[in-house]
Amino acid sequence: MRVSEFWQAVRDEFGEPYGQMVTRDLVLTEFGDRTSVQAIASGEDTRAVWIALCRASDVPKSRWHGVGQLPQR
Repeated sequence: MRVSEFWQAVRDEFGEPYGQMVTRDLVLTEFGDRTSVQAIASGEDTRAVWIALCRASDVPKSRWHGVGQLPQR
């Protein structure tokens, strides 16, 4: 997942204002108590950060691959 795809998924799932807030404020324990923004900036896999964000935000598994998207094979 490219960084641009991550941000599109965030906008699609959370909307612009809340998406910006959740990626900067919500701490992801899976990434050493860093936020999504911090994890991506430090070079973590963007798809893994997206999945961790989905888990932490209780996004239904059916939308972990993006709103309206099919799971990647």
